[in-house]
Amino acid sequence: MRADFYLIANKPRFIEQPLLLVCELAKKAYAAQQPTLILARDHEQAHEIDELLWAFDDDAMIPHQLAGDDDDEFTAVLIVPPDVDTPDRPLLINLRDRCPDRPCQRVLEVVPADPGARDGSRERWREYKRRGFHLHKSDQ
Repeated sequence: MRADFYLIANKPRFIEQPLLLVCELAKKAYAAQQPTLILARDHEQAHEIDELLWAFDDDAMIPHQLAGDDDDEFTAVLIVPPDVDTPDRPLLINLRDRCPDRPCQRVLEVVPADPGARDGSRERWREYKRRGFHLHKSDQ
């Protein structure tokens, strides 16, 4: 199991709109043929990610949808608001305040640019470590 933390502060093009980094991560996962769950913080964020995935890259077509439909299992990237039940997938992009309680092989975390907003990321880092995840920090 592996957890990767992506630091927005070191990626200037994502500082204004951090969810674009989520779209880039989903794009890479789709290119690698890794079924992915994006665990959105709330329904509003889930809808925002849904819209961004359609528009962020004119050359990218990432099959995605909000979770909860009959064809969820056939969709490459599922955006999961809280309280929506979905089957597990090997790759999670976690945007929630807590570590996911579902099995996975890899979790991607986006660390806010604002130093004052990083406490949650630090807590999740410690929790993943406690759970035995291999931890990696991407700051390039």
